[in-house]
Amino acid sequence: MPSLAESNPDSNKDPEMLPIVSLVQAQNALDCAFPAVQRIFPDWLEQVQIRWSAAQITASLAAARTLCRLGRGEEPVLAFLESWPQIEQILGAESLSLVMDGIHFLHHSPNGSTMVLFLTGLPEIAATLESRERLQEYLTLIREIAEKSRQSIHGRDSFLPSAALPEFLGTAPRALQHVSLGGLATWARFGLDHYAKNPDRQADYFALQSADSRAILQSQRRGTLLATVERQLECSLRGLWDLSLPLLPFSESFHQLRKPYPYCDALGIHVPDVLEPVNGVSGLDQYRLMVAHMAGHRRYSQPLLADNLSPFQRLYLEVVEDARIDFLLLRRYPGLRSTLLALHPHPLEDACDPKQLSCIRHRLILFSRAVLDPDHGYQDATLLAYVQRFLHILAEHEGSTQAMAQFAGDFLSATRLASDGFAKVHFAETEAPYRDDNRHLWRFIDADQEEDETTAPNIPAAPNENSGIMHFYPEWDFHSHSYRPHWVTLYEHLHPQGDARRIDTLLRKHDALARMMQRLLDSLIPQGRERLRHQEDGAELDLDWALRSFIAYRGGQNPDPRIQESTRPVRRDLAISLLLDLSASLNDRLPSTGEQSVLDLAVEAVTLLAWAINRLGDPFAIAGFHSNTRHEARYWHIKGFEEPWSVAGRARLAALEAGFSTRMGVALRHAGHYLAGQNKEKRLLLLLTDGEPADVDVDDPEYLVADTREAVRELKTQGIFCHCISLDPHADGYVSKIFGNHFSIIDHIEKLPEKLPEIFFSLLR
Repeated sequence: MPSLAESNPDSNKDPEMLPIVSLVQAQNALDCAFPAVQRIFPDWLEQVQIRWSAAQITASLAAARTLCRLGRGEEPVLAFLESWPQIEQILGAESLSLVMDGIHFLHHSPNGSTMVLFLTGLPEIAATLESRERLQEYLTLIREIAEKSRQSIHGRDSFLPSAALPEFLGTAPRALQHVSLGGLATWARFGLDHYAKNPDRQADYFALQSADSRAILQSQRRGTLLATVERQLECSLRGLWDLSLPLLPFSESFHQLRKPYPYCDALGIHVPDVLEPVNGVSGLDQYRLMVAHMAGHRRYSQPLLADNLSPFQRLYLEVVEDARIDFLLLRRYPGLRSTLLALHPHPLEDACDPKQLSCIRHRLILFSRAVLDPDHGYQDATLLAYVQRFLHILAEHEGSTQAMAQFAGDFLSATRLASDGFAKVHFAETEAPYRDDNRHLWRFIDADQEEDETTAPNIPAAPNENSGIMHFYPEWDFHSHSYRPHWVTLYEHLHPQGDARRIDTLLRKHDALARMMQRLLDSLIPQGRERLRHQEDGAELDLDWALRSFIAYRGGQNPDPRIQESTRPVRRDLAISLLLDLSASLNDRLPSTGEQSVLDLAVEAVTLLAWAINRLGDPFAIAGFHSNTRHEARYWHIKGFEEPWSVAGRARLAALEAGFSTRMGVALRHAGHYLAGQNKEKRLLLLLTDGEPADVDVDDPEYLVADTREAVRELKTQGIFCHCISLDPHADGYVSKIFGNHFSIIDHIEKLPEKLPEIFFSLLR
């Protein structure tokens, strides 16, 4: 069969100028009849055509076709289609031959079943190794482990599969975040040598389940351990800053999703347990600067009320205050200059394109560098003017956090661009690793209101209703107590529309219930006014704070100017996301009628609930989900937060269909992603489901229950309240494991249209 490039009459031209490959051409080149592959293939092809030439697509499809014909089912093909675009973006198209060499080795060995694990972990491995040469070394290590850990069958010239190799392939992506490839090889060879005659112990070793395994891996970590320099740093704190604070190490543990930052709190100064050399600066010197920076904050910074400032204002103030602390450090201890400038980013002035990205972080780090480095070389007139103004403020005294807040506000007003709110933010060379997370700068009245203005929009624009935007999510493995990175592929769609008149008919059907709900709605709509105390501007004098300010004035202190009070209308600051389980079980007919399905009743209930929330005026979104293995989770947008409850949303609701399975954790994470973008005091995620988390590729029923429980915990840390409404009368056992006490069970499904709004009203109260 000719390749796509060969069948194209323009194939001798620049590959980047080749026309888009048609779906039929690509399907013929793939020649793989697995239904799961055929379902996701159009979405996959649409994603890769954005940046691949026809020649690259041809090579990738040839590799996928080879996997399809190996006789190992659909999983290796799906894993390759998901992983290869990420690997290619990091290591280039030339690395395909290396990947296929690894696949062929595993296929022709007793360890062919590990092929999917190998492919799934490769994107993270590639991101860590960053070169084809090091990827080759990693593949060589896999061969060594496979050969040395294989078990011979007595009396035969064949071998059993390695018990260690699957565990190694699961552990390696996490381990390489903390040790070098050489350190990983040293750790692996220790396990191969010391447990050569005990396959079970060897498997535990490679799964990081044994104490000696964790100890050996810890010993291979690069850099300077805090334990070896802690005494020196504590002496520096006492001698230079007159502080007796404990140094508390934190570790970038193997199951964390986010890299932690240094911080200071009432317990002490929290710093990493190990630091590698960076830009020629040793770990000890990094520790010294890190500790000095936080000690400077303890000496010079004063906390401010965060609720009165926008996220952009807080970001500007944090960077400006960090620059002030660093400036005062260099004034007091000039010997820190070389270390500080080596660790502080020095980005190019034109490194960020404001037409494509949000450049707010890039702009701020330029300012910070210009303040600290006289040889910065930047030319922007506005930037230089504010650098001079900043230096003038600190020329004769230390300044204050309050003065920096005023300066930061003026700087923001002078430099803010419309593109600052773009979802894609320029992060390259914008982080100074020795700076802390600035949590000490802020006091919150309502901490849940803290949000980020740069959150992605509520419904991403899709080329058409049938195209799916591809996302990768981790999944929690309760056996290893760690996340499986990039484990679930979620396709995001805008749901097709049906006949909106069906929804209007349902409202008329439940007219009596709607009238009763209207009386409840009237009682829930906020009325009256609330009192706001401790204000700089207000209609009346706040006597308590006025008296405190007067006492401070008579005592020779600066009086607090916030001595006024005012009122504002009472409001309910709430955003709601309604997530519907659209698995195949919703197609079951009701025993009582034999005509209506569970899905029909769910549509009726959601119709009433959406009508009620819309009357209350709270922003809300509606979405549905189902899954067909971890390779194909579908998320269907029905209504977005910023979209009115109009004919389009009602038409999508009317067209709902149910099918496949219920992989609940990934759907909750994706719904939480959009709900977290709502700048509201309270955020409620309502899940309507008729069964426990399950999928056809998972045998252990506890696996997805544990992952969903972890997803609920993640959302709770973001200030999102989850409540499950289950239609399964036997749900008590598993739903309480996931949601704790935050669930409701509707025993009689026929009452769902009445009960769902009732539960919602009870949550509002």
